[in-house]
Amino acid sequence: MTISYRLIPQHHICRRALSTSPRTQVALPFLLRNSRSAAAPDADSGTDSSHPNGRALRMIIFGKPGAGKGTLTAWLVRKYDVLSFSTGDLLRQHIAEQTDVGRTAEKIVANGGLLPDELMLRIVSSKLDALRNKHWILDGFPRTVGQGKLFDAHLRKQGTPLNLVVNLDVPDEVILARISDRWVHLPSGRVYNLSYNRPRVDGLDDETGEPLSKRPDDNPETFARRLRQFYSSTSPLLQYYRSLQTSPSPGSEAKVVSLSGSTSDEIWPLLEHAVRSTVPALKERGVERRRTTLGEVVLARDEERRLHRPSTRDAREH
Repeated sequence: MTISYRLIPQHHICRRALSTSPRTQVALPFLLRNSRSAAAPDADSGTDSSHPNGRALRMIIFGKPGAGKGTLTAWLVRKYDVLSFSTGDLLRQHIAEQTDVGRTAEKIVANGGLLPDELMLRIVSSKLDALRNKHWILDGFPRTVGQGKLFDAHLRKQGTPLNLVVNLDVPDEVILARISDRWVHLPSGRVYNLSYNRPRVDGLDDETGEPLSKRPDDNPETFARRLRQFYSSTSPLLQYYRSLQTSPSPGSEAKVVSLSGSTSDEIWPLLEHAVRSTVPALKERGVERRRTTLGEVVLARDEERRLHRPSTRDAREH
């Protein structure tokens, strides 16, 4: 059964306390978004006392370009003991480390080719297979029904099938307006929006005073092209996962949820409910675990300062 969540007015209450700065999404080269995975020595050990019943979150997330996948995933990683992966990061890591898979992929990419489904599966599975008892979220794979079938077959063989598929359903016109008004400070990745998150001085970064820029793909023409690609590839993929819910085959128990809203603040409580209902034993991170690096301490300090600014900077989108 496909579950569709829609915003209920009371979800607006106290959402601000859950918000986080876009600085939490600044990616380190070739590393996971979750800094704990790089710092903790047991991150890939396959053991995790936080869910002794063996019920680990294994989730993939879909959404249109600009729907807020990065924002919402970062909030989950910050609050819960979850690892986050993007296929782009994993691919770059393989290339940087010059693994067998990385060398093969590098040649294909250099020639302008598309990576075969089997190669993409190897790139993803090389990381996930070591995380049998860890909670993880994957973004960027699968992208086609063929990749989805290969991925599912592999996970079932490993005894670690997906249990949650999330689709972020944000109206096209909302995303278009969002990206049209978006400006970024390229060196840091800080994001501003002229509609709801203006810089203190128009055109300048709050922290450095340096000029802001438009991303090359933040325009209606590029958005329309990427949106067509999303609908052509992701809609059949979502239908595939929905069809598995009525399939008698083992390992096809993944719950498919569609979360509707116009902002990440609206979608956040719905996403959190979907995750917690899938894995009730999912533990929150303690404050001392959330701020284990100097970078995280700085991010937390900046967030506290931002929360005490005037209400005109009340929401952030990416």
